[in-house]
Amino acid sequence: MWKTGGAHAAEAWTLLLELLLAERGRLPAIAATLRLSPAQCHVLHLLEPGRPVSMRRIADALACDASNVTGIVDRLEARGLLQRRVVAHDRRLRVIVVTRRGAAARARLLARLAAPPPPIARLSRAEQRALCTLLRRAFAPT
Repeated sequence: MWKTGGAHAAEAWTLLLELLLAERGRLPAIAATLRLSPAQCHVLHLLEPGRPVSMRRIADALACDASNVTGIVDRLEARGLLQRRVVAHDRRLRVIVVTRRGAAARARLLARLAAPPPPIARLSRAEQRALCTLLRRAFAPT
């Protein structure tokens, strides 16, 4: 059940949604510059170099069935951006790891995603710091 926080909480959430919706074309545009699909970008974003991840965890993060992840991983693997590896302690299991080439593509992706959109960029530095502080607090574990 969702907790309500009053009129200011509703307005803050509505404004965040408006910002996200206004910028919804950003990921497809960034993906196109990297010759990737938005879903492939999401997978690359999830995979940290040196940290193997199971297909199940990727599927959970994408909120889809693991069978849907197979095609995404196949295409990224065909481009040399990631590899499937057998888990040493259970050879039936496979994990996904980022290759060196994938890590470079991931770094380019993260740099482009981190570039603030105009509504954030035009805030003063003090306002940007305040926004960061508030968002960190909002996302902190309770």
